[in-house]
Amino acid sequence: MASLNDQAVLQAIFNPNAPFGDVAGLNLKAEQTDDDSRFEPQLVAQVKALEVEGVSLAEAGNVDRALESFTRAVGILPERASGYNNRAQVLRLKGDTAGALKDLDKAVELSGERGLSAAQALVQRALLHRLAGREPEAESDFRRAAEL
Repeated sequence: MASLNDQAVLQAIFNPNAPFGDVAGLNLKAEQTDDDSRFEPQLVAQVKALEVEGVSLAEAGNVDRALESFTRAVGILPERASGYNNRAQVLRLKGDTAGALKDLDKAVELSGERGLSAAQALVQRALLHRLAGREPEAESDFRRAAEL
């Protein structure tokens, strides 16, 4: 039987429009986190609030305002991977695949391929590679995400 993490990766492959980790019983936050200890706590709180706002706006269909929220978060803490990962999701919704890939590359780089943001960015990037017919790149990113 596949682990919950494996089920999340499979869910992302076969249902790419579902949120990553949308698997019953999966609690990625308990298994994986991002290390924000190197950033000032007040700034982390500020960008997390902007990220929550951005997610709410995107879920309500207001992707332009969501993009603004995520861009502000990236501007406040440009060395934090999560902001790029979140902004990439909105860019993908807007059809800006090149912009999404650029942000996902940055998220993977900043995360050091560790933590929740790295796993999410690798899966998102793998899905974009797959949609573009770049199967070797997709497979590589899926494997790297599964190892986290």
